[in-house]
Amino acid sequence: MSNAEIFAASGEGVNPIVPNIWDTALVLIGFAILLFIVIKFVVPMFEKTFAERTEAIEGGIAKAEEAQAEATAALEEYKQQLAEARAEANKIREDARAEGAQILADLKEKAASESARITEQAQVAIAAERQAAVVSLRSEVGSLATTLAGRIVGESLQDDARSNRVVDRFLADLEANSKSEGAAK
Repeated sequence: MSNAEIFAASGEGVNPIVPNIWDTALVLIGFAILLFIVIKFVVPMFEKTFAERTEAIEGGIAKAEEAQAEATAALEEYKQQLAEARAEANKIREDARAEGAQILADLKEKAASESARITEQAQVAIAAERQAAVVSLRSEVGSLATTLAGRIVGESLQDDARSNRVVDRFLADLEANSKSEGAAK
């Protein structure tokens, strides 16, 4: 026998598929109470939590955007400062080169003037030594010429005036001969 035959044999007219009206009403009342509790207490807590999370997320996004803007501004400022520092370094380098070139030019000029001064002093010293040598040679040549002339003439030429005239004449003749030979060349 099947279950349907057992229910039909029992004779009761209750359909097992359709629930009892009191059971349905009791379930509906319980559901309404539960729905009221959920709507009154649970949903506001969820909404509050969702609102807090939304504010936190939006605040975090705003803070992140603000931080990103600050970072971008700081990066631009850093780039600008770096460019200024490079420009200043280039300017300092160029100034140092120019100053070095100026110092080098000044040193060359000083060296040239010092060289000219030393050369001039050397020429003056050479001229003075030459003059001293000429005077010394003149006196030596004069004394030698006087001695030789005295031997040739056979008399002493100790008279200073006479010996000076003889020496001057002799040297003048020598100078005239050397000039005429220099002009002939």
